Amino acid sequence: MRREKLKVVAAAAEQSEQSRQESRQESRYVLDDQVGFLMRVAMQRHTAIFTARMIGGLTQTQFAALAKLYEVGPCSQNQLGRLIYLDAATIKGVVDRLGARSLVTALADPQDRRRRAVALTERGRLITEAAQQVAAEITAATLKPLTAEEQRQVVRLLKKLG
Repeated sequence: MRREKLKVVAAAAEQSEQSRQESRQESRYVLDDQVGFLMRVAMQRHTAIFTARMIGGLTQTQFAALAKLYEVGPCSQNQLGRLIYLDAATIKGVVDRLGARSLVTALADPQDRRRRAVALTERGRLITEAAQQVAAEITAATLKPLTAEEQRQVVRLLKKLG
């Protein structure tokens, strides 16, 4: 009877240890499966493609500023920053660099004469139009490993996250 009792206790202990191991494996943190890590890897891929293909030495942030100005027209520097999700200090540097390249200019804000509006110059408009064509190709290259339906899903889900 004593041996049978020991077998039952040993079997229960073995089962308990197996459950603990399975639980540890389920709760194990695997970096390669983490959303933030995967998004950073995808962003690195996109950045490499963008940097290799974008015209005029434009950075992603500079292109975003130009594309948004092209879309909405002249607006305050702070509003432009809000539209492309940049803080005031960052957008100031972006606008300054674009201004130094004669891609944007500052105009009197028609809504508030105390403020200045950032606007595309003619040169900025032409470069933005050409850059938008390249940007479409960059997007296609970034999403190329996905099917058309997966591409639509990624865009839809990213919009939902943002």
